[in-house]
Formats: sequence, C-alpha cells, structure tokens
Amino acid sequence: MSTPKLFGVEIPFVHHLGFELVMMEGGASELTYLPKREHMNSFLVTHGGAIMTLLDVTMATAARSVDLETGVVTIEMKTTFMQPCKGLLTGRGRLMHRTKSMAFTEATICDAEGKACAHSTGTFKYVKRPAPTAPANTISTD
Repeated sequence: MSTPKLFGVEIPFVHHLGFELVMMEGGASELTYLPKREHMNSFLVTHGGAIMTLLDVTMATAARSVDLETGVVTIEMKTTFMQPCKGLLTGRGRLMHRTKSMAFTEATICDAEGKACAHSTGTFKYVKRPAPTAPANTISTD
C-alpha cells in the first residue's frame, strides 16, 4: 500500500500520525489531526511531541505553499503550550516573511471547540529537492 502524497511529497511520519491536509496555498496552510490513544501522554491528552510535530508540519506547509517544487528544513522553532490539546485538532499556519533562502512562519493549534492550545514560530531553510533517482537521505543544507 503506498502512502498518499497529499503534501506533494511522501512524509511517512506524518502519514503514521494521520495528519490531514485541508489547505496549502498563498502562504497559508490548514491541517487537521485526530490523535489516537497511542499519541497521548500520561494525563491522556495529546503528547507535546505530537503537537510540536503538527506545528512543525503546519508551518513547513505554509512555507512550501508558495513554491511546491522546493523543500524546507526546520532551522529553529519556539513553541508555547497554552492548554491541553484534546479531540480533533486544527493547525493553521502562515508564512510571515520569506527571503530567497529562508521562511519565517507561525502556526496555532486549536481544539475541537476552537480554543487555541499551542502556538509556535519557526524558521525554515528552503532547499532544492533531490532528483527522484538520488538516495533518499541526501539533504543539502548549504
């Protein structure tokens, strides 16, 4: 069974978590995520690592939305957890500014009631995607 390329590329970890791409255009993105029991922490709310992954992918998707042929890698990310993230989660991302090689982004995760539960800012480096015949682990950061 092949992994859907909803994000324009195959991202096995994102597929494993079950993120759904709702929108990716013009410097904005929206993703949804319904955490499973195995994505919970000991308080039975969504684990912070899963939330940070959703924020990271939401920001990266917003950064990539202006150039689908180019990839991005995370340079730095700051996250604030405001309240427990429960139920169906929606991530909305925005490309705030870009240069030729860098993207400056933000994203907010809201719970099923529309309450903000986590927010992040991030910086991403635009990178050329390797040719389809190149080894999968070649990522140039030059």
